[in-house]
Amino acid sequence: MDLATIVGMIGALALIVISMLMSGELGMFVNAPSLVIVVGGTIFAVMAKYGLGQFLGAVKVAGKSFSSKLPDPNMLIDEIVALADEARKGGLLSLEGKEVSSDFLQRGIQLLVDGHDPDVVKALLSIDKNKAMERHTVGASIFAAMAEMAPAMGMIGTLIGLVAMLANMDDPKAIGPAMAVALLTTLYGAVIANAVCGPMADKLKLRAGEEAMIKSLVIDALLAIQGGQNPRVIDSMLRNYLPEGKRTVEAAE
Repeated sequence: MDLATIVGMIGALALIVISMLMSGELGMFVNAPSLVIVVGGTIFAVMAKYGLGQFLGAVKVAGKSFSSKLPDPNMLIDEIVALADEARKGGLLSLEGKEVSSDFLQRGIQLLVDGHDPDVVKALLSIDKNKAMERHTVGASIFAAMAEMAPAMGMIGTLIGLVAMLANMDDPKAIGPAMAVALLTTLYGAVIANAVCGPMADKLKLRAGEEAMIKSLVIDALLAIQGGQNPRVIDSMLRNYLPEGKRTVEAAE
């Protein structure tokens, strides 16, 4: 689980709720018409911008903002170097049936064992990597679109509330509810955009970058193993993917 996403999002929403409670009863901040306009309007407006499959796929991709299932780069490099050492001593066929920590690495090893040319291995794995990045990019863009659309729907709700208020100026009892719709839609739009959808879009972009780095590392490693590179050379090459400060720590260890 990604604690930063969970703690950050829950913390932001909790502070908003606490602020509401300090301002009065929580019930006065709940308005069904405002929720319908902002939540429903945002979902359907964004759905209209994308294909239904892409929109539903974004729901699955959203889970990546709450989880950190990617392998640790240091542990992955250690695992790959061990595989390289085994392949150097016993040949690529010695890797057949080897259980590894990553499905992507497993597919790459199978390509090596099957005897495919380096160009074919690189092309097939690159397609896998690019397709994954494409899915993540679309998912992030959908949540970014929701973060952009929610305040706009809030503004529409505000205008509806103001029109209702002005149309009922002769009825003092109707002014209050209409004004509530006007203001609460703006509030809901701002909360959805800044406390939910915006952070999720940014976290999905971060996850996509991390996964791209991991898959590029694995592709380079597999091609080096296939080329018979010395495991120490492979280790040194792969450490270049790590941040400079982390590389220094590893070297010191």
